[in-house]
Amino acid sequence: MDHSPQLNCLVTGATGYIGGRLVPELLSAGHRVRCLARTPSKLRDQPWAGRAEAVRGDVTDPESLRSALEGMDVAYYLVHALGTGSSFEETDRRAARAFADAAREAGVRRIVYLGGLAPSGVPEEELSPHLRSRAEVGRILLDSGVPTAVLRAAVILGSGSASFEMLRYLTERLPVMVTPSWVNTRIQPIAVRDVLRLLVGAATLPPEVNRTFDIGGPEVLTYREMMQRYAAAAHLRSRVILPVPVLTPRLSSHWVGLVTPVPNSIARPLVESLRHEVVCTEHDITRYVPDPPGGPVGFDRAVELALKRIREADVATRWSSASVPGAPSDPLPTDPDWAGGSLYRDERELRVDVPPEALWRVIEGIGGENGWYSFPLAWAVRGWMDRLVGGVGLRRGRRDPQRLRVGDSLDFWRVEEVQPGRLLRLRAEMRLPGLAWLELSSEPDGEQGSRYRQRALFHPHGLAGHAYWWSVAPFHAVVFGGMARNIAARAAAGQEPAKAGAAAC
Repeated sequence: MDHSPQLNCLVTGATGYIGGRLVPELLSAGHRVRCLARTPSKLRDQPWAGRAEAVRGDVTDPESLRSALEGMDVAYYLVHALGTGSSFEETDRRAARAFADAAREAGVRRIVYLGGLAPSGVPEEELSPHLRSRAEVGRILLDSGVPTAVLRAAVILGSGSASFEMLRYLTERLPVMVTPSWVNTRIQPIAVRDVLRLLVGAATLPPEVNRTFDIGGPEVLTYREMMQRYAAAAHLRSRVILPVPVLTPRLSSHWVGLVTPVPNSIARPLVESLRHEVVCTEHDITRYVPDPPGGPVGFDRAVELALKRIREADVATRWSSASVPGAPSDPLPTDPDWAGGSLYRDERELRVDVPPEALWRVIEGIGGENGWYSFPLAWAVRGWMDRLVGGVGLRRGRRDPQRLRVGDSLDFWRVEEVQPGRLLRLRAEMRLPGLAWLELSSEPDGEQGSRYRQRALFHPHGLAGHAYWWSVAPFHAVVFGGMARNIAARAAAGQEPAKAGAAAC
């Protein structure tokens, strides 16, 4: 049984990658949580929003810090000025000093800071500005007079982590890479689950502990090895990697920015941090926070967890992006748009002047003899192409002309979810370089009207997947746009699916 005391914890950076995942872990451990955010409204759709307090404030504003830290036992410092321009080091310095002073004045018993793992034996002046600033912030907090634990991590493995997303996109989009020499740098990555476990455990460290801890996973790998291991976990072919010495960190960051959606302002400090080896020199944290049974999460398992959500087709049935995460490795609504891997979308929405049940009858009647309500030749050609490469084509039809149930085959789709009267989700079973879904939704809109929503989703598999999406994207207006318009028109005309099928086919 866990006898850890219940603590009052302040989490700064709750809208960020680690902070947003730490809050539910602290709540699960029985602690009370207060979140400091410049825009607290960004937290209102979080699954845990009703169980944690959110206050408005900024780490550079001493007055808001004093108010937020009042009554807190533990304060998590999870913010930094990465990507805010040439003055970010001074911003980091000023914010850390304000936080340290406010925590001491408020009587906080412990500060916990997540910093960057610095290379051993490298003079601080030779570090990248990013790592140098992280190290300085750690020193300021350690000198605050409040017992502080500075946890230093290298690459954090989890969907949404900037360093992981850079690894993900480079590997998925480039089967052949001419890369900078830093691909041979040795790194000790750590799974986000272990980072969160250690952050939670650090809240109850003995009061005499005031020091840094290196934290890392069980393996030390080069960046090249991480890309190859990621490719294997994602079922991609082995990557051809050709390192060259001429790409400077600045040029490398532009190269990363060109290939991936990670912004240059973030890519550059990440790349600069890869110039030196970042490997743990001690594992003293285990004296206070023991490893779990089976040990820390390894690289391959961490990548599998990060990819699990899409691989298992756990696509949100809601039309908003505020899906409830099932694990720390899952994407969160507050993650940046470029996080979570590529998921292409084609979305359509129309109002129909019929009750939702009338619209639903047309939706549920899709496929088979009833057709797909748009450009019959395009669907026929796609079916022939699928059969040519060994797929099922359109020949399977449907089990029942009017009713669908989960598991039904529907031409070259499979019914993955049916919420009668509301939602139909189909998963593609044609041969594709990726995973694809089609969602059709009906909901009330006014007293007698309905809102029809349609969403096509595609998760590409490697470069071929991205090329496939962009090759067919010009036809979406005809195929998917026509489908939406025709479904709405048939519902408005009061046509039953079987009658509509003659026109569609």
